[in-house]
Amino acid sequence: MKNVLKVALVATGIFSFTQAFARTMPQDSVGHKIKKAARDVGHATSHAAASADAAVVDKKYDGKCGPGGQTVYINKYSHYYYISKTGHRVYLKKSELRDKQM
Repeated sequence: MKNVLKVALVATGIFSFTQAFARTMPQDSVGHKIKKAARDVGHATSHAAASADAAVVDKKYDGKCGPGGQTVYINKYSHYYYISKTGHRVYLKKSELRDKQM
């Protein structure tokens, strides 16, 4: 029983010690800036790759654009979509398409 008490006491001490020194990373630190830059580069790379893939594989819808003026593509199943800033396909209903301003 004494060993169980000792182990519980040591575990409690370690837990309280780690909680006392745990801190959140400040928003203006170098680590935060590197993390944000790496995320932005990843999103830009993903967007470029997805756009290139869509331009090669799917048809471009010339007369219409997305809600924010994005290029709209049509896949082989006649689904309309555009590529978001993060490189994901965002599917649209036909009613969500906008006329392209010329």
